[in-house]
Amino acid sequence: MPRRLGVGFRWLLASSWISNLGDGITLAAGPLLVASQTKDPLLVAMAVLLQRLPWLLFGLYAGVIADRLDRRRIVVVVDLARTFVLAVLAVTIVTGWVNIGVVLAVMFLLGTAETFADTTSSTLVPMLVGKADLGIANSRLIAGFVTVDQLAGPSLGAALFAAGMAWPFASEAVCVLLGAIVILKITLPPHGREFEPGHVRHDIVEGLSWLWHHAAMRTLALTIVLFNVTFGAAWSVLVLYATQRLGLGAIGFGLVTTVGAFGALLGTVLYGTLERHFSLGNIMRVGLLIETFTHLTLAITTSPWVAMPVFFVFGAHAAVWGTTSNAVRQRAVPMAFQGRVASVYMIGVMGGLVVGSAIGGVIAQHAGLAAPFWFAFAGSAILLALIWRQLPQIAHSEEGDPALSSARRPG
Repeated sequence: MPRRLGVGFRWLLASSWISNLGDGITLAAGPLLVASQTKDPLLVAMAVLLQRLPWLLFGLYAGVIADRLDRRRIVVVVDLARTFVLAVLAVTIVTGWVNIGVVLAVMFLLGTAETFADTTSSTLVPMLVGKADLGIANSRLIAGFVTVDQLAGPSLGAALFAAGMAWPFASEAVCVLLGAIVILKITLPPHGREFEPGHVRHDIVEGLSWLWHHAAMRTLALTIVLFNVTFGAAWSVLVLYATQRLGLGAIGFGLVTTVGAFGALLGTVLYGTLERHFSLGNIMRVGLLIETFTHLTLAITTSPWVAMPVFFVFGAHAAVWGTTSNAVRQRAVPMAFQGRVASVYMIGVMGGLVVGSAIGGVIAQHAGLAAPFWFAFAGSAILLALIWRQLPQIAHSEEGDPALSSARRPG
């Protein structure tokens, strides 16, 4: 944690790590709770859909709210609402009132809260950290997500669920509440907007117009959407690919996720070194090459000994790409537009994954488990060829800033 990132960012990082621990706990406990209430595949799928649906319904509005109101207050209020919903769920479990209807309603409410909280939280980093340090700051946030949300949290959540179904959700409620309390320690500068009643549609259109007329950010948004379609198509059948094509059991599938998470952790550790020695344009190019050839390798191989190193490298790429794309966007977008532009990107991520998952399922059903990976490879290769020359311009759309130029390259 370099000192130059400041005390405010340390409080934000602490809040993020605490909240991610709670999210990681329910990452395992949530599906277990759904499975305990129903065996209907449609209802199980509905639980996942209801968590993602709020992004499509309220994402743009969440961006407007983030750009209009006190951003710290938004995060605190939403986290308090999440705490209340989780506490009510825990009570219904203890009292025996829980049923699949209650669980689905909770999934939708938590998805709605996360839409507003995540959109607003993404705007806090550029308010606390200088542009030259956004890369290292984002890498620290992603390190926390990988460590506690993906590695520690799910195992703890499964253990707590085995001890008692209410424990994971009560634990997440405590984590979210603590995260909200820590956020109160942060002091934010003004972000250039005052509350104006009405005109929500105007604000949405204004944000979309800014994004559309900024060539680099528009291309980056389209890149993220389309690469999430190809990624979603391949990863939608990952559990079947791992258990059937690679011959791994349930434990082996868990190992795939763990290996990828360790790769992501390495990516966050090395990010500062990468940023000092290579241009962001080349980091993005190499990352998308890794993603493209990951799909090709997995389409060809049936060996776990080949696949596992690929998952590790892909995990590192995912962390580096996420850090870079966030930092590039935060540097280029004016502070008053951060919420609205971030909401469009997040809607694009969710929308791309939903579309890709549907495509991958259909392809696998008709052409086998390797087919979605062939689709992902072909699609990624075509997309990468189309944007290859534009990636340096996307990555360095703020290159005119001398502080950034000196921070990004050695010497």
